[in-house]
Amino acid sequence: MEMGSRRDSLMMRLRDKPGATAAPVSAPLGRRPIAMVYKVMGKMFAIVGLSKVEHVILKCDPHVVEVLKLTYAGVGHRSHLDRRYWISVELDADVPADEIARLVDQSYDLVCETMTRKQRAELGALKK
Repeated sequence: MEMGSRRDSLMMRLRDKPGATAAPVSAPLGRRPIAMVYKVMGKMFAIVGLSKVEHVILKCDPHVVEVLKLTYAGVGHRSHLDRRYWISVELDADVPADEIARLVDQSYDLVCETMTRKQRAELGALKK
């Protein structure tokens, strides 16, 4: 799959999550966005890098982080976020598309688990 289309399909999957919103992030004095931040109910669950090295930063189960890093060369850490809970996945590396999709779903679900009852109820209404 071509790189641009892989990133585009990833961004579509993120955008299609119930309650998901996306906002561009630009570097200081920059005009073009360097990343897109995806949130659900105001809580971040993904960051898609738009620079030369296309990647996505996702929340991850801390028990799985080290296994993923040992299994795939394209999984690592690339942000100020806590490396125990957040991973970076390079889109042009050895991580299969179905694994990336699973990690996106897991990230979204992990963030939704931290919501209040009221937020979950509001999100549930969006899913119907």
